[in-house]
Amino acid sequence: MTVPPTQTLEITTDDSARPAETVEPKRVLVVDDFDDAREMYAEYLAYVGFQVDVARNGVEAVEKAQGAPPDIILMDLSLPVMDGWEATRRLKQDLRTRNIPVMALSGHVLAGNAEQARQAGADEFVAKPCLPQDLEDRIRRMLKPSKPKSSP
Repeated sequence: MTVPPTQTLEITTDDSARPAETVEPKRVLVVDDFDDAREMYAEYLAYVGFQVDVARNGVEAVEKAQGAPPDIILMDLSLPVMDGWEATRRLKQDLRTRNIPVMALSGHVLAGNAEQARQAGADEFVAKPCLPQDLEDRIRRMLKPSKPKSSP
């Protein structure tokens, strides 16, 4: 299921100078085997302006990311077929997908899980359940371009 973005932003500097530029919405791949969680996050993120695609397991996630790389991946760690740990490792080892930020999501918050997720290649770890707005805020922070360092 792909959820279309709900809005497209247009930026113009001078109406007569040139046609409006369309800003493409950021693409998010939501990976979760639990239908309610996957649909809730996908619908909320589409509502706030992201283009969203979904996957139900690690194999689907890797295939979708390789086929049409998203800007960020929300990866549940407990998945069927291939778990999120292995899917994240494979994504980070692949030249096509290694630079895509992966936010690991897990309802099993045990000591060391966040560190293990980072060792697998996750850029961020989030405990579930997570409010959709909090998840949106974390996604936006992760996607914000870093400021270039100014020289003295």
